[in-house]
Amino acid sequence: MVGVNLTGRSVVAELQGYYQSQTNQRWLEVLVDCPGTQEIYTYKLPAQLTVQPGDILSVPFGANQVGAIALRFVEQPPVDLSPDKIRAVEDVVSRGFFPPAYWELLNRVAAYYYTPLIAAIRVALPPGLLGRSQRRIKLIGEIKPGVDAFCTPAAKEILALLQAQPNKDYSFVYLQRQVRNAYRGVRELLRLSLVESYLEPPRLTRPKLQKAVTLVSTGLERDLTSRQQEILDVLRRQGGDIWLSELLRLCNASPSTLKTLEQKGYVVIEEREMLRQEQGVLQAADAPKTLTAAQLQAVEAITQLEGCDRVLLHGVTGSGKTEVYLQAIAPILSQGKSALVLVPEIGLTPQLTDRFRARFGSKVCVYHSALSDGERYDTWRQMLLGEPQVVIGTRSAIFAPLPRLGLIILDEEHDSSFKQDSPIPTYHARTVAQWRAELENCPLVLGSATPSLESWISVRKRESGVGSRESEELPTTVNHQPSTINRQPSTINHQPTHYLSLPERIQSRPLPPVEVVDMRQEIQEGNRSIFSRSLSEALQQLQARGQQGILFIHRRGHSTFVSCRSCGYVLECPACDVSLSYHHVEEGAPQLLRCHYCNYSQSHPRNCPECGSPYLKFFGSGTQRVAQEITRLFPQLRFIRFDSDTTRTKGAHRTLLTQFANREADLLIGTQMLTKGLDLPQVTLIGVVAADGLLHLPDYRAAERAFQTLTQVAGRAGRGDDPGRVILQTYTPDHPVIQAVQQHEYERFVEAELQQRVALNYPPHGRLILLRLSSVEASAVENTAQAIASYFNNYITPGWEILGPAPANILRVANRYRWQILLKIAPDLQPVLPDWQQVRSLCPHNVSLTIDVDPLNLM
Repeated sequence: MVGVNLTGRSVVAELQGYYQSQTNQRWLEVLVDCPGTQEIYTYKLPAQLTVQPGDILSVPFGANQVGAIALRFVEQPPVDLSPDKIRAVEDVVSRGFFPPAYWELLNRVAAYYYTPLIAAIRVALPPGLLGRSQRRIKLIGEIKPGVDAFCTPAAKEILALLQAQPNKDYSFVYLQRQVRNAYRGVRELLRLSLVESYLEPPRLTRPKLQKAVTLVSTGLERDLTSRQQEILDVLRRQGGDIWLSELLRLCNASPSTLKTLEQKGYVVIEEREMLRQEQGVLQAADAPKTLTAAQLQAVEAITQLEGCDRVLLHGVTGSGKTEVYLQAIAPILSQGKSALVLVPEIGLTPQLTDRFRARFGSKVCVYHSALSDGERYDTWRQMLLGEPQVVIGTRSAIFAPLPRLGLIILDEEHDSSFKQDSPIPTYHARTVAQWRAELENCPLVLGSATPSLESWISVRKRESGVGSRESEELPTTVNHQPSTINRQPSTINHQPTHYLSLPERIQSRPLPPVEVVDMRQEIQEGNRSIFSRSLSEALQQLQARGQQGILFIHRRGHSTFVSCRSCGYVLECPACDVSLSYHHVEEGAPQLLRCHYCNYSQSHPRNCPECGSPYLKFFGSGTQRVAQEITRLFPQLRFIRFDSDTTRTKGAHRTLLTQFANREADLLIGTQMLTKGLDLPQVTLIGVVAADGLLHLPDYRAAERAFQTLTQVAGRAGRGDDPGRVILQTYTPDHPVIQAVQQHEYERFVEAELQQRVALNYPPHGRLILLRLSSVEASAVENTAQAIASYFNNYITPGWEILGPAPANILRVANRYRWQILLKIAPDLQPVLPDWQQVRSLCPHNVSLTIDVDPLNLM
């Protein structure tokens, strides 16, 4: 097997069809899914296999069985490779996944985000299509006390990890990430016969098969018992075709009875594929609503778009953006095309999906990470059929393989959830959506009440003839890595752009007034509660008026940290450089301390581990503590907590929101999940318990995020017939963000924020590339960061500068030490960047490197 450079042009050309070999043996070049491998390999094709470029394969690779992508046929294997040493393709996992435009999209993602092409392919496909076997280490029997007395520290660490794991089993990759010198430790334990090493085969997702019964009788049955005739009558009433399990349930019959009917020739029992798809609640049909003048203008503008036009739909909260989406999609479906709707959070999909299904019925399907692997696999294959449909999904749905895509919509386009931090590629769904709109030649609609600064300046300034760097090319690189196309994505600045405004709420409802409460004054006047007197009065009146409210807290848990009042010791996570948060489970249950970074948990100690004092105090407020205070101060109020702790299980988002909509609670207490486009008309009160936690973060985007979050949560109030009210508690009432939120002044905030960005060359007036390095060894990651920074110094040009290397804001997470280097690129220059393959070669095997282009999270 030999590696060659991959060029997008030759691959796309080869995707057009088969190569008809003139010899008895066929040869195929593939891209394998194996970490650290970026070359193309040659395999032989068994005579019984039919393969087309773009198929997903299973191939042997070293000692493993891995997933691979068929690229092209070749007449002869490489001259330096003996044909009898070339291994054969094992099987075809899935056929025809990569049409030319889709393949070009994946190549753009790989090139722009400086990542191997196989990584872009892996993030685009549903789980299970690219299977990989993995080496695992398992404990043998019970370990007798003292048996590890003479083991090395690495071997002891591995034994401790395996003993703590219920199955006594971990992948070797995981052990390498957690334990220094894991390879030597495993080898030592194997020599002592304390563990065994085995290869776990790939877990490939396959279609789900289920037995179905089909009626073939003419209705002139003569040799049937009354029971058999009854079953046939039921089958006939069901249309003559039904799943076997369903028929057995309806007739309360046994499988043997159905088998007898099959032997007599009255029915046929056969296995068929059963599609696994997310099943929403059955919705009553919904007719298009009467539009406001602004909505009508927006719908007409969107439906008249041609080509890959881009639209920023800027509508205040409650202005009816969703109805605009619905009426813009309807003509797309009537043309036999499909629409793709992206939302930032899984929690937002149930409400949005219900509205879409009420309008478009079975043409709506959902695609996001909370679905099972089988559901995602079958939904993906359903999209490939080319039927007109509406796909609603989160970030990864931008890669949905819709053959005739007519419209792409990003709802709440400002939300940072559209950006992937890990694993690579660190893509932003908005950027990929722009490329996809160009390749599919379809319009792109970006909707938000608080547009990102990138979208705002890109559309507004371009309308006025002023250029913007948003979505332009990054500077070219030298000697681009062989697994990506040797060029940067084409610029999409030629895309026509439009600005559409929805300045008022539907039915001319007013935006809710925002009352800012100075908590410093509350303390001075003797109020020590986490609730101001104004918010307490509003909560007291809530149930009496038959209304509902939302309390917003920016963090989950009970308390931010636990500290000893005697010596000041703060309980910290043993694997991360952060404090443990106190979690109150329920009355009488053990008190828990949990790390919100690695999920480590321990029971709350009775005494300080440092000095033994019993005086441990909880500091800060999370959703649990707020809920506890509500129970103590307002026992008559019923509440539901809505955060990542209470929505872990499948379907929990829908269940909790349905309970609240059915007025089974007076109050919804939650975190930022509540800000993501929820439409709850019965909510009249919004209480922001502590706005300051959003304002003072070490990130240049902190002000923008705080304004967006507070404006969005305030917008949940007053969306029904009753007017809304927002009470915002803060210790800094004069902060510019608080002032802008109170006055509902988006444009004033944007202008002030952009002035600061211009002065510092921060996006959207500049570009950033963040290099994240991590390792279990503190010295290794620090030395590597210094080496990469020294390498970069050879490339310093007037167009860019290096910030760092420096420890990450939180140095250690999950026992991995983290350093980072930030590259700032000036807005009007195109400097030559270094060879990223060379940069990666500076990292030893125990240091991982992630290149984050256009990062949103610098912490």
